[in-house]
Amino acid sequence: MKGQINPNAKQFSKELRREMTDAEQKLWRRLRGEQLGAKFRRQHPYLDFILDFVSLENKLVVEVDGGQHADEVANDAQRTRALEQAGFTVLRFWNNEVLDEMDAVVMRIYQEITPSPPQPSP
Repeated sequence: MKGQINPNAKQFSKELRREMTDAEQKLWRRLRGEQLGAKFRRQHPYLDFILDFVSLENKLVVEVDGGQHADEVANDAQRTRALEQAGFTVLRFWNNEVLDEMDAVVMRIYQEITPSPPQPSP
């Protein structure tokens, strides 16, 4: 996906990697190293966005939203639409979901990576 990066975003993404929230750090420990069978990148620049986590091979973006996102609903929706138009699936989780329900969050991500095969009709 070369050529898809805003030049200023690359430096900003490095700063964000150093300053990840507790929820982002906790989720990263579960996503890194292909533990779910997919490679994820963290704080990855794409277009004018910094994606919290992305599996480029699976075209899956995982966003972890804090309380400030309650005021950013319209911006988040626009961002999600732009990413979906680019072919990505976007999953959003609140910080408290990641911190308190990690297994459910990881299971939802895993299900998106490995969808179940279609069942034969009766």
